[in-house]
Amino acid sequence: MGDNKKNIYGLIGYPLTHSFSKNYFNQKFELECINAEYINLEIQDLCVLPDIMENMKNIKGFNVTIPYKEKVIPYLDELDAAAAIIGSVNVIKVVNNLGSIKLKGYNSDFIGFHDSIKPLLQPFDKSALILGSGGVSKSVEYVFSLLGINTTIVSRSKKKLNHITYDDIDKNVLNEHSIIINTTPLGMFPKIDEAPNIPYDLINKSHLCYDLIYNPEETKFLKLSRVHGARTKNGLEMLYLQAHESWKIWNK
Repeated sequence: MGDNKKNIYGLIGYPLTHSFSKNYFNQKFELECINAEYINLEIQDLCVLPDIMENMKNIKGFNVTIPYKEKVIPYLDELDAAAAIIGSVNVIKVVNNLGSIKLKGYNSDFIGFHDSIKPLLQPFDKSALILGSGGVSKSVEYVFSLLGINTTIVSRSKKKLNHITYDDIDKNVLNEHSIIINTTPLGMFPKIDEAPNIPYDLINKSHLCYDLIYNPEETKFLKLSRVHGARTKNGLEMLYLQAHESWKIWNK
């Protein structure tokens, strides 16, 4: 798993069908002559995390992706304030204090999303519909709370008071929510013909439709929204912003 003299960083998830983080960081290390390597750690069960820490003495940090952003929290020694509020972690810093190793969890997703979507918002954008209720949807919900925007979560089953199901989305719901965020994996490569089941014919130019997916560049969700006049954006900029923030966290 790399030269022991190098600092090691990695991505924890399962399955790891795409590798933005690995390519991004290894290119960064090469261009900036940083003696480090970024590896994919495709693990089927988080119970092996302590073994990874034991066997890889030079590992300095991780990113965390689906399906572990919430499940990893019990394995951590400490949470950053924002990560504790959100309840989702996508960055882990390995803290070595006089030989004592501790894992501290952070959330850079919310920073990436905040800095990516804020320039797109209009004065009339007061309410957001968040498609999906996974770990990253919590980061999106947290950002909107900071921006003073009301949120409604859409999930397959109604779990909380501010949740609705996809069957509940009608003209009134879409008129009340000018922002629609897809946090689900529907439409991600290679299943590019999939899209969240919403009434796209009711979307119009007042809507901002944002998809956290970046591959393909334009998902079916974004295409169907765009042809009905919506403002659209994919998740690529957010991805770069959260990766940049991850590096800052590991090195502060």
